Amino acid sequence: MKTFLLSVLTAGLLGNAVAASQVQAAELHVMSSGGFTAAYKLLGPKFSASTGNTLDTILGPSMGQSPEAIPNRLEHGEHADVVIMVGYALDDLIKQGKVMPGSRVELADSRIGMAVRDGAPKPDIGSVDALKETLLHAKSIAYSDSASGVYIERELFKRLGIEDQVKAKAKMVPKIPVASVVANGDYEVGFQQVSELLPVAGASFVGKIPESVQSVTRYAAGIPVGAQHPKEAKALLDYLASPDAQAAVRSTGLDSVATH
Repeated sequence: MKTFLLSVLTAGLLGNAVAASQVQAAELHVMSSGGFTAAYKLLGPKFSASTGNTLDTILGPSMGQSPEAIPNRLEHGEHADVVIMVGYALDDLIKQGKVMPGSRVELADSRIGMAVRDGAPKPDIGSVDALKETLLHAKSIAYSDSASGVYIERELFKRLGIEDQVKAKAKMVPKIPVASVVANGDYEVGFQQVSELLPVAGASFVGKIPESVQSVTRYAAGIPVGAQHPKEAKALLDYLASPDAQAAVRSTGLDSVATH
């Protein structure tokens, strides 16, 4: 009888523990922009495995006019517990009262690189002069509709003194990875943040543009006002920004934030 009662009691305690863990587990709704996506895909499952919390993720650019852009999703009432995006775009959402002040964490720095189609010669972009010559001789140039592309279109071509020469053959590619239109042959060379070039099959990474004309994009994350699971969201952000996450971050072509 004692054994039977002990078994019943043990089963009851285990059942309560399982029930408690199910109650405590949360489904976090995450909006992430492209530059941090590869790192997030490596780190997200580890967070879920260690906490029991699941991640429901949608992807979209940090800015722009497309409905998929994170600011536009929030503006239209879509719910999120976490947003991962370009730092200055996140700051705009904080100023607009859409993301909690003080919730911002620094995640990684992202630099711009170039890709060509697999099997194509890799041009020299190791110096400013070499980059300039490569752009002048390229038949077509693609760049993104997010932070890196905005910089290329508005600043880089001007800094290199070739804006007029490349205007007709350089195009902004919305929504999809730039390397994908290079891989299929639509464009000869493509520029985007390194972490977004590396995962695309059919394209070869050439290298980063020279540091003297580089634009470093900071990726950061925050918790939107009205998040249903702010405590669990903070735990996710703390993990993504932690020293333990940096090897995975760097493996995707991103650079650790200097404070780490």
